[in-house]
Amino acid sequence: MSEEVLDELDLGQYNTSQEGRLRLLPAVRNCRKFKLGKLYGFSETEWEVVASALKSDPSHLRDLDLGEIPLDDSGVERLSSGLQSPNCRLEALSLRCCWLSEISCSALISALKSNLHLRELELSQIYALQDSGVELLRDLLESPACRLETLRLSGCSLSEISCSALASALKSNLHLRDLDLSESDLQDSGVELLRDLLESPDCRLETLRIRDETIRAKIQKTSDVVLSSAC
Repeated sequence: MSEEVLDELDLGQYNTSQEGRLRLLPAVRNCRKFKLGKLYGFSETEWEVVASALKSDPSHLRDLDLGEIPLDDSGVERLSSGLQSPNCRLEALSLRCCWLSEISCSALISALKSNLHLRELELSQIYALQDSGVELLRDLLESPACRLETLRLSGCSLSEISCSALASALKSNLHLRDLDLSESDLQDSGVELLRDLLESPDCRLETLRIRDETIRAKIQKTSDVVLSSAC
């Protein structure tokens, strides 16, 4: 908590108890990159600390990795209030293995729409990111204020409706260059939609990450987009 701003703070590197890591949480206000690691029992008080780091003037936080922390509606509400703050300068947000309700998805996407600085978003292995969640994500990508360059949806189950919504959004998004769908459950209809997207002159993607070699072979065809298996 010194006056010097830290470049990165990773709570997972500290060999201490969960209670010890929680006592280190207020340092989130004084670093540019913050990695939470695995923590449980995150209360409204802890979420308020994270939100206050995004709201502070000035806010130093640029990269927030919340890892696999459980997220309930009240936690998302507080996180969203920080993301919507005019002082928020967050450029990268990562959430993995979270159960987000439809209410939470709606609140989070709504908050991200008002954030002009976000360039990288990870929503990997979000099990509740069903069709309604992907359609909300489409609204974000189609928003004129959206400046996302990297979107990671690794390990998400994408139906034909979800793939259609995602493909439609990417045709109108001028900024997204890197899309990660590795380890995602893609059906034949979804593969065809992605192939059509990559062959569209409106597509601005430069890299599409898909681990399955069979799917990559079906999609590649004449597209100039780089298909990668890397995560």
